[in-house]
Amino acid sequence: MTTLEKLIDHSKQISHFNHLAAICGWDQAAMMPSGGNQARSEAMAALSVHIHQLQTQPQLADWFEQASNETLSTQDKAVLRELKRSWQLANVLPADLVQAKSLAGSKCEHAWRTQRNENNWDGFADNWKEVVKLSQEEAQIRAEATGLNPYDAMLDIYEPGTSTASLDNIFNDVKSWLPELIDQVVDKQQAESFITPQGEYDTDKQKMLGLEVMKLLQFDFEHGRLDESVHPFCGGVPTDVRLTTRYNKNEFVQSLMGVVHETGHASYEQGLPKAFAGTPAGEARSMGIHESQSLFMEMQIGRNDNFIALLADLSKDAFSTNEPALFTPENFQKLYTRVEKDFIRVDADELTYPAHVILRYEIERDLMNGKIQFSDVPELWDQKMRAYLGLSTKGNYKNGCMQDIHWTDGSFGYFPSYTLGAMNAAQFMAAMKKTVDVDAAIRSGDLSPIFTWLSTNIWSKGSLLTTDELVKGATGETLNPSFFKAHLENRYLTD
Repeated sequence: MTTLEKLIDHSKQISHFNHLAAICGWDQAAMMPSGGNQARSEAMAALSVHIHQLQTQPQLADWFEQASNETLSTQDKAVLRELKRSWQLANVLPADLVQAKSLAGSKCEHAWRTQRNENNWDGFADNWKEVVKLSQEEAQIRAEATGLNPYDAMLDIYEPGTSTASLDNIFNDVKSWLPELIDQVVDKQQAESFITPQGEYDTDKQKMLGLEVMKLLQFDFEHGRLDESVHPFCGGVPTDVRLTTRYNKNEFVQSLMGVVHETGHASYEQGLPKAFAGTPAGEARSMGIHESQSLFMEMQIGRNDNFIALLADLSKDAFSTNEPALFTPENFQKLYTRVEKDFIRVDADELTYPAHVILRYEIERDLMNGKIQFSDVPELWDQKMRAYLGLSTKGNYKNGCMQDIHWTDGSFGYFPSYTLGAMNAAQFMAAMKKTVDVDAAIRSGDLSPIFTWLSTNIWSKGSLLTTDELVKGATGETLNPSFFKAHLENRYLTD
C-alpha cells in the first residue's frame, strides 16, 4: 500500500464520522424534540473532538511528506493537495477550542430559535458573545498559521483562494451600480398589476407540490428526502442528502422556490465524483460553487419563463382554488421577479439580495479583524441597511442582525459565498447556452441536457480542480462579475 493510499483510507474513516455528524445535525434542526438539545449538543461536541483527533494524528505529517515523494498522477496530486489542505485546516486548532466552539454554537443556535421570535437581543447576545470570542480566537490561530489576516483565514475555509482584497473590489463595483438598478426596476414595476396568494394553502399540499418539482429537477429520492425546519438547508452526505424547507400556510411562493434552491445544492452533492468519495477531492469545490448550483437552479432555471409556466401548471393542479388568474404563467412570472426592498435575506429577490450579503460581509470582516465588537453589530446593521436598501432596523433585531443562523455557530466567512455563487451561476448559464438549447429543454419538461452539462463541467469535478481552474474550464475564463450584471439588466430592464 502506498502512503497516499494510507492517507485515503484514513480520510474515509473520518468521512464515516462526518456522515454521522451531518445526520445528527439534520435531526437536531428538523426532527429532534427541544428537550433533547443539551444531550445532543454534548454528544455532537464529543464527536467533533473525536473527528478532530483523527484529523490531527501525529503520523499524518510524516505520511504527507512521504506521499509527496511518491510517483503520482495528475489526479493523485489533486487528491493529495486536498487531503493536505483539510489536514492543515484541522491541525492548527487545539481540541479544547474545537469542543468549546461546538458547545457554544449549539447552545447559541438552539436558544436563537426562540430568542429571534421574541426580538430578544440581550438574551441572544449573552450566548453569542462567547461564539464571537471563540471564533476570533480561531481566526487569530488560523491567521498565524497561514500568514493571512484573521478574516481571510476564516474565509479560506469556505472560499479557498479568495481574499478580502478581491471581495472588496467585486463588492465595491456592485455597490457602484446596484442601488440605481434597484430603484430603476422598482419604478418600472410600480405600473404592473399582479395577483398575490390569498387564503390558506395546506402545508401537506405544499409538500406534495415541492416533491413534484423535485421530480422535474431529477432529484434522486433513493438517496435523499425532503423535510421541514426553521431555516431551510441542505445537509447529509451525497448518498443520503437531506433537504428542508419551511411552509407558510398563507402563501406557497417562497417555500416552493426554496425547494428549488435546496434541490440545486442536493443535485450537486448527488453528482459529486463517486470514485473520490470519502476524500476532500470528492467534495464540493467551495461554498461559492455550491451556492452557484443552488442559485443556478433557483434563479437561472427557476425564474426562466418556460420553467415558470411549468410551475404555474403544477401549482394550479396542487391547490383547489377560486383564483384561476393567480396560476397563469404571466402572473407567476410577476410574482417570482418582483423586486422589493425588504428586511429578510432569505426572502429577498435576486436584485436586492447582493445588498444583504455585502452588509453581512462588511460586518463579519471587521468583527473577525477586531475592528468592531459584537455589541456594535445592531447599530452597524441599521446604518448599512439604511445606506443600501433605505430601511431601518433600529430596535428590530429579529428582522435585522438576528435573522440568520450562520453566525450562531461561528460560521464567519460564509456569507460572500452567496453572491459569488450568483455571479458564477450567471457565468455558467452564459457558457451553457453556447451548446445547449436551455429554453427548449425546459419547455419539453426533460431537463437532462442542462444536467448533463452541469455534471460534465461542475459536479463530476469535485475538488480535483481549484476554483479558478473549474470556472475557467467550464466557461473559458475565471470569475467575471459582468455576466451577473448583464443577467440582471436583461431580466429586469428588458421588456
